[in-house]
Amino acid sequence: MADDRLIVALDVSTMDGMKQIVSSLGDSVSFYKVGMELFYAEGEQTVRYLQEQGKHVFLDLKLHDIPNTVAHGVSSLTKLGANLITLHCQGGPVMMRAAADAVRESSEKLGVERPLLLGVTVLTSFDDEAWSATGGQLPIADQVIRLAKLAKESGLDGVVASPLEAKLIREACGPDFLIVTPGIRPSFAATNDQKRISTPASALQDGASLLVVGRPITQAEQPQEAVRLIIEEMETVSK
Repeated sequence: MADDRLIVALDVSTMDGMKQIVSSLGDSVSFYKVGMELFYAEGEQTVRYLQEQGKHVFLDLKLHDIPNTVAHGVSSLTKLGANLITLHCQGGPVMMRAAADAVRESSEKLGVERPLLLGVTVLTSFDDEAWSATGGQLPIADQVIRLAKLAKESGLDGVVASPLEAKLIREACGPDFLIVTPGIRPSFAATNDQKRISTPASALQDGASLLVVGRPITQAEQPQEAVRLIIEEMETVSK
């Protein structure tokens, strides 16, 4: 059976590629991430297809622009019915508040369930060296906590952060704040380009709400078996 805490990343660029993954995983997965690669290539039909299959949708487009533009952007996305939508915390509190207000108003006007907004903190591809090269003054963990608090104060429902910061975010933002963690690598999987990573059980124990896993499942020789092993590990941690 599927575990709703597991989100599988659809890192493909075609409808056929997406359908192949969803079909191959069947009832073992209930939640999927549609990111830039797939959404920019195939558009709204990606979300509609997943909904027709009875799946939850994490629309990961990482909006980042002036407040008015982001507000209009999330208003347009609200009608799609995705469960989660992302924007960058680096856009600042005014941008995040504008997005939160726009999503609430749009969902009420359309009579649809309000999508939850997540603020992207620091991408899991960053390590200390890359972070310093971009001018990061605070340690990565300190910056993540700062942005998570700002996201909560600005009306967002949660954040996207590496599992290494999950415990600190949970302590800073409380039990009801969503923490979605990419950078999840089970013991059988390669690290790839992720730097700040953790196992599924460790991430959940540290306070993560939802785990995003891509290549360890979608590129596995037996994807359903990979899902089974991951869920087996997740279920050692109570919901």
